[in-house]
Amino acid sequence: MKRHFLEEEHAIFRSSLRKFLEQEAAPYFADWEVNQQIPRSFWKKAGEQGYLCSWAKEVYGGFEADFRYSVVLNEEFERIGTAMVGLGLHNDIVMPYIDTYGSEEQKKRWLPKAIQGEIISAIAMTEPGAGSDLAAIQTTAKKDGDAYIVNGEKTFITNGSSADLVVVVCKTNLHAQPAYKGISLLVVEANTPGFRKGKKLKKMGQLANDTCELIFEDARIPAGNLLGEEGKGFYYLMEKLQQERLLVSMQSVAAIKEMITITSEYVKQRKAFGKRISEFQHTQFQLAELYTEWQIGNVFVDRLIEQHMAGEQIVSEVSMAKWWTTDLAKKVAAICMQLHGGYGYMEEFEIARRYRDVAVSSIYAGSNEIMKLIIAKNMGLVDAE
Repeated sequence: MKRHFLEEEHAIFRSSLRKFLEQEAAPYFADWEVNQQIPRSFWKKAGEQGYLCSWAKEVYGGFEADFRYSVVLNEEFERIGTAMVGLGLHNDIVMPYIDTYGSEEQKKRWLPKAIQGEIISAIAMTEPGAGSDLAAIQTTAKKDGDAYIVNGEKTFITNGSSADLVVVVCKTNLHAQPAYKGISLLVVEANTPGFRKGKKLKKMGQLANDTCELIFEDARIPAGNLLGEEGKGFYYLMEKLQQERLLVSMQSVAAIKEMITITSEYVKQRKAFGKRISEFQHTQFQLAELYTEWQIGNVFVDRLIEQHMAGEQIVSEVSMAKWWTTDLAKKVAAICMQLHGGYGYMEEFEIARRYRDVAVSSIYAGSNEIMKLIIAKNMGLVDAE
């Protein structure tokens, strides 16, 4: 179906980006998985080509590109592999916090380097004892003169070991009622004394996406690194989570399309009982059903993209998209692996990687159970607190 919100300029951009990724990412992706990290050299190449934070204002080195370019970027990153999400996180989740809530000094200090690929960013929300419930975080930031003293641990941090810059969610007021009113956002740089990175976490999927723990032990953060106002961090997070969850939905839809495509090609080549697998009615029905569900999800997510660009508040709808598309991605991965037979379990077949990579998508950016709670609350089924 024609995507009316994308124009010729976006198609040209996609073509150029795809060529870049086929040359600079696809041949090396397996090595990146072994090393559990996308090399800094790739980030710099992406920055040179204008593929990092292209939405930023020209004064900082960006192109003031509209959100449709972010759509193209995230879809093409997903074509290479789900573990490319670190670039999308840098582009469309972390740095927008600095662009929206940062001071002019902060933006001049960090945006140009983020655009050029000289610095890599991360956001630290999750803790060993607090995931989707952000109000339960225990990392503290105590004011001490012209600085904050930060103590605590964060875990499952995408881009964690690579990050030069981390937006840290912490409590600056331990006595705030309700607790979320005591949350603030601090920008922590990698060379800060008292801040260290744990070893890379061994994950079952998204291996090229470096993930680690972050530890703060009396880390002294300049007060000038506070993003926006103290105590407003939770509100900032809520404002930006709409885009984050929309991005996950976009990536899931793109992953589904890739899995259906590679499986459709495989079943046309593979034979069993003297027939191509694609000639069995069961195979046809399964792929027809998946293709239909992909189209339904694609149309819904495209509609949300248009509404998001128009500045509409679509918290419920994005929550619907996030849980439905990520659950569908896991379903598609399982069926497509089955259609590959024993080869689907072999690492040299892309479906094996896709199967393990999509598993976590129903957990991050707010678990799917949380998405359903949000929907139920907005339906009036839960009393507002």
